[in-house]
Amino acid sequence: MTEPFPLAEDDLDEPGIIAPGAMRTRGSAPPEVVLCFFPEVMAALAEHAPEAAVLHSENGRSPVLALTRPDGSTVGVVHPGVGAPMAAATLEEVVALGGRRFTAVGGAGVLVPDLVLGHAVVVGSAVRDEGTSFHYMAAGRTVDADPAGVEALVATLHAADVAHTVGRTWTTDAVYRETRTRTDRRRAEGCLTVEMEAAALIAVARFRGVAYSQVLFAGDSLAGEQWDHRRWTTAREARRALVEVVAGVRVP
Repeated sequence: MTEPFPLAEDDLDEPGIIAPGAMRTRGSAPPEVVLCFFPEVMAALAEHAPEAAVLHSENGRSPVLALTRPDGSTVGVVHPGVGAPMAAATLEEVVALGGRRFTAVGGAGVLVPDLVLGHAVVVGSAVRDEGTSFHYMAAGRTVDADPAGVEALVATLHAADVAHTVGRTWTTDAVYRETRTRTDRRRAEGCLTVEMEAAALIAVARFRGVAYSQVLFAGDSLAGEQWDHRRWTTAREARRALVEVVAGVRVP
């Protein structure tokens, strides 16, 4: 009998040998947490916000910052790391520390020409072209985001008058293997963006029973014949503003 692909092996009912929280951590996380992929925003917040908890890995220390909103509630903000495995592990650790409602804010490449730089794309579903999600849910091509999370995030963006679109994203591990053939195929499947974490984070959140939603900042473009960086990593005011809307706090 032919052995199944490793990613299609079914052991989802078994616990992992290493449990989240077994690594070196200290502190606790607020129930509501924003996963912020923008390092300059994290650096600005770290100058003023206290650390509610600290995660440790070979990448170094990763603090969960505690910010107070105008209404007095607290929101945690943490950089989840780049790539599905690191981001998924961060989400696991913060869930173990007490996080229950998560919203991610990050960037993505765009696959369609009408997504201008900085446009907000709420993740409605993701193509699972990565490996991490297959360890949290049965093998499949796509995963849908939590409708309640999408609705809440859309309402937040609408209230702040932020132009946004709900759509499908392509999650891939191999940023330098986004070939023209595969990119065309993903566009035909309805993907508006490409990034490295969404499918895995949706799967982890569903597996752990926590709320999750994600908004992507439209960055570089793969929609034309040549890649266009569009200087998206320098659009700091727009990136900061998107985090402020989602987190409900001011970024210094």
